[in-house]
Amino acid sequence: MTNMSNIWSGVLPAITTPFDEDLDIDRAFLTRHCQWLIDNGCSGIVALGSLGEGATLSLNEKHDILRTTVIAVGSRVPVIAGVSALSTHEAIELAKIAEEAGCQGLMVLPPYVYIGDWREMKAHVSAVLEATPLSAILYNNPVAYTTDFLPHQVAELLAEHPNLNAIKESSADVRRVAALRAVAGDRLHILCGVDDLIVEALAMGAEGWIAGLVNAFPKESVELFETRDWKLYQWFLPLLRMDTVPKFVQLIKLAQQEVGMGNERVRAPRLPLVGSEREGSLAIIRAALRR
Repeated sequence: MTNMSNIWSGVLPAITTPFDEDLDIDRAFLTRHCQWLIDNGCSGIVALGSLGEGATLSLNEKHDILRTTVIAVGSRVPVIAGVSALSTHEAIELAKIAEEAGCQGLMVLPPYVYIGDWREMKAHVSAVLEATPLSAILYNNPVAYTTDFLPHQVAELLAEHPNLNAIKESSADVRRVAALRAVAGDRLHILCGVDDLIVEALAMGAEGWIAGLVNAFPKESVELFETRDWKLYQWFLPLLRMDTVPKFVQLIKLAQQEVGMGNERVRAPRLPLVGSEREGSLAIIRAALRR
């Protein structure tokens, strides 16, 4: 059994959501995928993130995914639930569902669509943090969500919420690690949320990696995290860069299909890659697999 005293370290896959031919949740594959990731050294599972296509899932489907994932991993590693919603009310409901399903933590995102100011973002995040006693990580991704939780704002949240214990930092600015450490010290666990910045973030003091390409390459991801090997990083970078573009879901699912651990099905409005875009992506994946 993994030590649950600090669930915010190591390689934590932000898992994709598998769909069957009818685009329903493929629970059997979800179970197998989670177990495969853990068997290859991953230290936790993060479900319902942006890579998990959370915006296309109903609340009942989210509950089903969390319950299936918790059962699949048992006591081996913690399960973290992504909490994102259009409204604060729905986000609170999802946080409570995650606790009921047996998750050990929450990954709290800003709300979709409406981009609020700091007062509004603080109120939203605070309401979710207060909904359960679960340990939580704040997801900061100004590139994707426009909202940027600045270091002094993170410090405010930490002072008011003892169950806020970590941040997934996806600003793509490696200087943020030092800036966050300066205002939060050891109170905050800092995890890298950008695949092609992992070695640099670790060098600055990040403790964990919420990763994307790990869905297809768990062994290599764990080895890179543990060794920071430059040759491995060079090999991995063309793949890791797939995590940083708008069609990252399609790309990562395509990589999973190529390694025989998943398929490229996505829910609309996303569509699978086609034509030269798909062929170019396959060429990158296949070139990596030949080495």
